[in-house]
Amino acid sequence: MNKLFKQIAGVAFATTLGLGFAQQAKAVEVQEVISDGGIRAWLIEDHMNPLMTMDIAFTGAGAATDPDGKLGLANMVSGLIDEGAGAMDSQTFRGEMENRSIGLSFDAGRDDFAGSLTTLTRERDTAIDLLRLALSEPRFDDEAVERIRAQVVSGLKRAETDPRDIASRTFFASIFGDHPYGRPVSGTLETVAGLNANDFRGFVRRAFAKDNLIVGVAGDITAEELGPLLDEAFGALPAKSDLPKIADVTPTYGDIDVIEQDIPQSQAIWGQKGIERQDPDFYAAYVMNYILGGGGFSSRLTEEVREKRGLAYGVYSYLANLDHADMMMGGVATRNDAIGQSLSLISTEWIKMKRDGIDQEELDNAKAYLTGAFPLRFTSLGNLSGMLVGMQKEDLGMDFLDRRNDMVNAVSLDDVNRVAASLMDPANVTVTVVGKPEGDLAF
Repeated sequence: MNKLFKQIAGVAFATTLGLGFAQQAKAVEVQEVISDGGIRAWLIEDHMNPLMTMDIAFTGAGAATDPDGKLGLANMVSGLIDEGAGAMDSQTFRGEMENRSIGLSFDAGRDDFAGSLTTLTRERDTAIDLLRLALSEPRFDDEAVERIRAQVVSGLKRAETDPRDIASRTFFASIFGDHPYGRPVSGTLETVAGLNANDFRGFVRRAFAKDNLIVGVAGDITAEELGPLLDEAFGALPAKSDLPKIADVTPTYGDIDVIEQDIPQSQAIWGQKGIERQDPDFYAAYVMNYILGGGGFSSRLTEEVREKRGLAYGVYSYLANLDHADMMMGGVATRNDAIGQSLSLISTEWIKMKRDGIDQEELDNAKAYLTGAFPLRFTSLGNLSGMLVGMQKEDLGMDFLDRRNDMVNAVSLDDVNRVAASLMDPANVTVTVVGKPEGDLAF
C-alpha cells in the first residue's frame, strides 16, 4: 500500500521481455480496445512469453477523498479487497492466486486508486474472474479487516519515528495546510481504529465505476481476446462514481521546519513550485532537473554534495505532478553536523541554475541519456501496462511512445535556460529537516 504500483507478491515468474523488444521500442504499437459493453483499454501485444499484465486506475479515488475522521480509508481498502471476495474467504481467495501464480495487488495514492494483475496466459480467465470479484464483491470479513488493520497500525507506529516519514508528513502538511493533500495517506492511529466494514463498502460503491476507470494491458493477448475480458472484469461496475471534488491548490512555500529527533543523521526534504505536465515547457524543465538533481551520479547536486565533499550518500531532485498541484522536490540525508553545509550547497546550485542555466555540453549529455535510457522502461510487461495507464491519465496520446524522444531532442539550450530562470525559485523553498541539526539552516 501507499505506493502507486507496488510490487506484486507471490508471483513465481518474471515478466521480463527480451532486450530486442527494448531496442525496437519505437516500433511498439499501442492499440485502443473498446469492448461490446463500452469498456476502453490500451493494449500492447507481445507474444514472446505466455504472460499478461493489466494495470488499472480509478482516477480521483485516492486518499485525498477520505472523509474527515476517516483518514486512511482508501489505503485500508487497497489492502483488503484481495483478502476474500464472493464465495471465497481470504485464505481461499489468496490460495487460488498462489496456486495459479496470479499476482493481484492494489494501492491508494493521494489522487488515484490503482490495481495490478499479472497472469500466465493459461490462467487468464481465472485471473480476470478474481479481479472482478475483488472489485465487485469484496467481503471485508472481520478476520481480514483486523489483520490488515494491525498491519496498517504497525506501519503507522513505525512511521512515527522514521525520519523520512516524519519529514514527508511535515512537509506536505506545511505546504498544503488544510487541503486534503496535507493529510496522511495512511491515516492516523485514531482514524484507522475507527474504520469498519460499512466504511469500506461505502468507498467501493463510490469509487469503483466505469467513468473513472483507466485500463492498460500488455503481453500475450490480442485485441479480440481482450474485449470480452474487459466486460467480464468491469461490466458489473456502476456507470458513474460518486466522489467528492478536490480543489486545485497553490502550495505555500518558504518555511524551514525542524523536527528534533535524537538520531545521528538528519533527513531533509525540500520543495518549491513545479510545472504542469501539459505545459509546453515541461520537457525543458525535465531536462533541466535531470542536470540539476535527477541524473543520479551525473547530476550537479551529487557532484557538489557527494563527489567533491563526501557529505551524503545520495541527494536528488525531481518534478512531482499531483492532479491539483505541481511541485519540484528534493531530498538528502547526512550527518547532523553536515546538514547545514549540504543545504547551503544545494541552495547555491539552485541559484546558479536560475542565474546561469546550463551549457551545451550538459544539454547534449542529458539528451543522450534521457533518450537512450527510455527504451529500458519497456523491459517488463508490468512497466508497459503501467505506462499505458499513465499515458491515458495524462492525456499524452496513443503515439506518445513514438514522440517522447523527439520532444526531448527538441529542447534547446535557450529553452532550458529560459525555463530555469522562470521556474527556479530559491527564495521560496520549503525545507523540512528531521534530526538534530547542528548550526544554522538556510536555503
